[in-house]
Amino acid sequence: MQNDAARDHGLFGPGSVTWRIMGEPVLVVGGLRALLLQALHPHSMWGTAQNSALMDPEAAWARLGRTIEFVGVRTWGDLEEVERVGRRVRKLHSKLSGIDQRTGEAFRVDDPENLLWVHLGEVDSYLDVARRSGLPLSRQECDRFVDEQRRAAEVVGLDPADVPASVGEMRDYYRAMRPHLYACHEARESLRRLFNPPVPMPYTPLKLAAPSLAVLVVSTLPRWARRMYGLPGLPTSDLAATATLKTLYRASRLVPSSLRYPPEARRAHELTREALSHAA
Repeated sequence: MQNDAARDHGLFGPGSVTWRIMGEPVLVVGGLRALLLQALHPHSMWGTAQNSALMDPEAAWARLGRTIEFVGVRTWGDLEEVERVGRRVRKLHSKLSGIDQRTGEAFRVDDPENLLWVHLGEVDSYLDVARRSGLPLSRQECDRFVDEQRRAAEVVGLDPADVPASVGEMRDYYRAMRPHLYACHEARESLRRLFNPPVPMPYTPLKLAAPSLAVLVVSTLPRWARRMYGLPGLPTSDLAATATLKTLYRASRLVPSSLRYPPEARRAHELTREALSHAA
């Protein structure tokens, strides 16, 4: 019976920190932050740029849609659905390679170091934006979120034992990685496109909001990351970004949950409430 329940709830389920915070509209900022953070690892950026039509609006938009779908299924789907999208992603990555622009050597996109960097870019970004937005999270719950996300890491092909399981371990990982990071030409181009993104014609009005959103996203990056992009790493930017995130989160709470959350997140919240009422 317990196994059936686990399959119904996928990787996380009622009581998980993941179900509590994922789906909040403000985490869109976290998703974009993750892209800029991930771009600071040269192999991550080159592996993407050399295998994607980044300047083609239709292709870029479709790729973003597939990424959103993958994150949604991984978060709220049942185990069969998660394995389906995971198998698709692993198969795709296994066929891709890139060329190191410094050495001319080829590298695999699914190299564990690259996969781990991309994974933790997501985890750190979602958690950082959630905390700074004012979502009520204790230190223990933040550690639980990082630990829960090791299940997500396994979906893309990582061994959970090799993935940081707490905020402290994740902080140590970033400290060790920083000497290996820098903003290559493609990463800086990615940053510039955030301010003027290529979008299909029907979505052209979204360009109007892009500069303001981009400023906020960049301001949420760690100071060391902003400096790698050649931008100021000032504490005042951190304070302004946190204040803006809190305002956005409070404003989103005024929107009815039927409009604020996607259907999968609403179902997750309902299951969580049912679990809590049964426990009481």
